[in-house]
Amino acid sequence: MTAVVLFGSFLFFMIFMVPIGISLGLASLITIVYSGSVSIDFLAQSLVTSTDSFPLMAVPFFILAGEIMGKGGISSRLFSLANVFVGNFTGGFAIAAVLTCMFFAAISGSGPATVAAVGGIMIPAMVSQGYDKKFATAVVVSAGSLGIIIPPSIPMVIYGVSGGVSIGDMFIGGIIPGIIVAIGMIVWSYIYSKKKNYKFASEKFTFKRMVQAFNVSKWALLVPVIVLGGIYGGIFTPTEAAVVAVVYAAFVSIFLHREISFKDFPKVISDAALTSATILIIIGTANAFGRILTLEQIPTMVTNFVLGISSNPTIILLLLIALFLVVGCFMDTVAAIIILTPILLPVAMQIGLDPVHFGIIMIVNLAIGFITPPLGVNLFVGSGISGLSIQVLSKAVVPFFFSMLFSLLLITFIPQLTLFLIKLLG
Repeated sequence: MTAVVLFGSFLFFMIFMVPIGISLGLASLITIVYSGSVSIDFLAQSLVTSTDSFPLMAVPFFILAGEIMGKGGISSRLFSLANVFVGNFTGGFAIAAVLTCMFFAAISGSGPATVAAVGGIMIPAMVSQGYDKKFATAVVVSAGSLGIIIPPSIPMVIYGVSGGVSIGDMFIGGIIPGIIVAIGMIVWSYIYSKKKNYKFASEKFTFKRMVQAFNVSKWALLVPVIVLGGIYGGIFTPTEAAVVAVVYAAFVSIFLHREISFKDFPKVISDAALTSATILIIIGTANAFGRILTLEQIPTMVTNFVLGISSNPTIILLLLIALFLVVGCFMDTVAAIIILTPILLPVAMQIGLDPVHFGIIMIVNLAIGFITPPLGVNLFVGSGISGLSIQVLSKAVVPFFFSMLFSLLLITFIPQLTLFLIKLLG
C-alpha cells in the first residue's frame, strides 16, 4: 500500500503539471506521513546528504563548461570542420549537422544545450541551402540527443553516483555507442537526401581546407581529449576534469576565440547556476524518493516480479527497454536515472548484465525520450528555433526515432560495443 501511495501521489502531481522536482518531494512527504516509518526530518536530511557528494560536483562544472563553450563561437567552428569532409556529398549539410552535434556533445554533456547551440546556426543554414525546414529541424533535434550519450555526459555522472559505478568507465563505455547512434542518423539523412536529391554545390575536399578547418576548431576538439585523457591517464578524477574543462573553456573563449568578454561572464554563470540548481533539486528529491523505495523493499519486489515473468535474459531486456522508452516520454532524465537505478540495477545484475553496459542501455533509451512527446525537451527547443509546431516536429523525427531504436538494440544485445574500450584500456 505504501508503494501505491508513493507512486499514486507522484503521478497525481505530474498530471497537474507540477515541476518534477517538486512532485518527487511532495510524493515523498505524503508517503512519509502516511507510513510513519521515518520522521519528516528524513526528507530534509535526504535533500542535503544526497547532494553532499564529491562526484556530483562534476555536474555544475560540466554545465558551466558547456555554457561557456556554447556562447564562445564553438558551433560554427565545428560545423566548418565537419563540412570540409562531407559538404560535397548528397545530404552533406545534414550529415555535417549530425557530426557537429556529435562534436558539441563532447563539450556540453546536455541534449537541449546541443540543440540550442547547433540549431541556431544549422537550421537556417540548411533551409537557405534548399533543405525543407521540417527535415532540417528534425536532424538537429534528433542529433542533439547525442549530448547525453557522447562523453562527458551529465546523466552518466548521475548514474555512476546512483549505482556506485565508475564514472570514468561510463565515459569510455559511451564512446562507441554514441558513434553507432550517430551513424544511424547519418545513414537515414543520406537516404532521405538521396530521395529528395539534396546535393548542393560545395567546395571539394582538399588537404589545405582540412588543415585550415582543424586550425580554426582545434581548441574545441581538445576538450574531450583533455577530459577523457586526463581521467584515464590518472591525472585527475571526473570531478577535477570538470573543473579543468571550465578553466580551459574560459581561457579559449575569452583569450583565443575572443567571443566572450569578462562582462558576459555574470550572465553565463547565472544561466549555468539556474540549470544546476534545477538539476540539484531534482537529485535531492529523487534521492529521497529512492530511499523510501529502498526502505519499503520495493526494488526487491520489482526484481522478483520481473524475474517471475521470465527467466530469459532477452525477454527481460526487451521489457526493460519498453519500460525506459515509456518513462522517457514522461520523466526528466536525471529523475528517471536516480529513481530507476536502485530498482532495476539488481534485476540487470541478476541476469548477468555488466553495470556499465546497463547504464549505457538506460541512457541511450532515455536519450530517445528527448524526441518523444509529451516531454520531448529537444522538440521544444527545436520548435522555438524553427517556429514549427511540436505536432509537426513529432512526425518529422519518426524516422530518426526508429534509427535510434535500431542502434539501441545493437548496443543492448552486443555488450562488447560498450565494454570493448574499457577492457582494452584495462
